[in-house]
Amino acid sequence: EAAGCKLPTEGKVLLTVKDKDKKQLLPIAKRLTKLGFIIYATEGTAGFLQKNGIETTVVKKLHEGRPNVVDFIKNKEVNLVINTPAGRESKYDDSCIRIMVIQNKIPYITTIAAALASVEGIEAARGKDIEVKALQDYYKDR
Repeated sequence: EAAGCKLPTEGKVLLTVKDKDKKQLLPIAKRLTKLGFIIYATEGTAGFLQKNGIETTVVKKLHEGRPNVVDFIKNKEVNLVINTPAGRESKYDDSCIRIMVIQNKIPYITTIAAALASVEGIEAARGKDIEVKALQDYYKDR
């Protein structure tokens, strides 16, 4: 749980990543699909994923018309957003996405490393009941 947002264990995920992150995103997207998540992505990311066999629905960027990524988030049609900012050209889109996910309390991931850790957390949560203990409980017999 980060910034008051719990990671979803099912639902829809929006992927929009810079070109240099697409290759590393592929195994993450495959794992999300295997977990039953429905994948949505902006055109460039969607095209890459589709070419690599991952069923993906395209969502428009802000400047491409409506409905777009911000509408998608605002209408709570997504449970998780993975967005690696791409620099100047996407600065406006990225800031609008960030504002919307915060306002709507949707988990928002901005690095591939965090995306991988999040998927591992979702897999762990789906795989078994998680028992929370105090640190002292782990060491009481020592």
